[in-house]
Amino acid sequence: MNKNRILISTSSFAQYDKELLENLKNHGMEFVLNPYKRVLLEKELVELCRECVGLIAGTEKITADVLRKLDELKVISRCGAGLDNIDLEAAKQLGIKVYNTPDAPTRAVAELTLGLMLNVLRGISKSDREMRKSNWNKPMGTLLAGKKVGIIGLGRIGKEVARLVRAFGAEVLAYDIAIASSNIAIMADLNKLLADSDVVTLHIPSGKEAFIDERKLAIMKAGACFINASRGGLVNEEALYGALKSGKLAGAGIDTFEKEPYQGKLIELENVVLTAHIGSYAKEARALMEKQAVDNLLLGLEVKK
Repeated sequence: MNKNRILISTSSFAQYDKELLENLKNHGMEFVLNPYKRVLLEKELVELCRECVGLIAGTEKITADVLRKLDELKVISRCGAGLDNIDLEAAKQLGIKVYNTPDAPTRAVAELTLGLMLNVLRGISKSDREMRKSNWNKPMGTLLAGKKVGIIGLGRIGKEVARLVRAFGAEVLAYDIAIASSNIAIMADLNKLLADSDVVTLHIPSGKEAFIDERKLAIMKAGACFINASRGGLVNEEALYGALKSGKLAGAGIDTFEKEPYQGKLIELENVVLTAHIGSYAKEARALMEKQAVDNLLLGLEVKK
């Protein structure tokens, strides 16, 4: 075992702040970077992290089985807010410290969510595709102003989305199992939110099953738009495809997918905007997330500055 060996499993790291890697070196740390440049499979994670005491983690699944195979692991420093990809109970039982960076990606994800909304409502990507085919078509869109935006999950990102869309003149409905009232949104029953909202956006952690399934899509207002910049697996993608293809939903903007890189049927549809899980991929947000992840790792390993 190398007591200073760590794995950085995120698909990209220190692209905009090279000093982070120098900082690790200056603290005597030996690091391994993700050679696959994508989310690691469980067997790949175990192979790369087997002799590491620390892990700067991305969104890969860190299950109890994985953790039990990493005998030397002492600290997991999640580069991002969500911890739903980590078996926290298993980590606790094994004495592994877990940290995250909850504030750093908030604005970046919220702004992407807003961008997806505006894109879907105005047909921006569709118009761009037509222009590139030399077709001077003018798709008729609709305004965000005056719409009801339903936010499922009123945590840090959900609240920031609420502030942004209110600035556009939208009315905000929200559903959160832990929040009864809010000064930035009208709290609503989930079914009412789905039925009344012109735009529905997800900002909740992953669960064992898809949160948005065929039944919930059926409740949604005809002609509504759906946005997911939260987690892949929260949406039944087959059911979403059906709702978009049939015209039940007017459009969707999707940044996260059950299986990534995504190559599924939604690619076939003109009324969906797809992005490659880029919610936190703003230079400022990534740099801050990565700095905080390094700081948390060194703190957890009790490395003196």
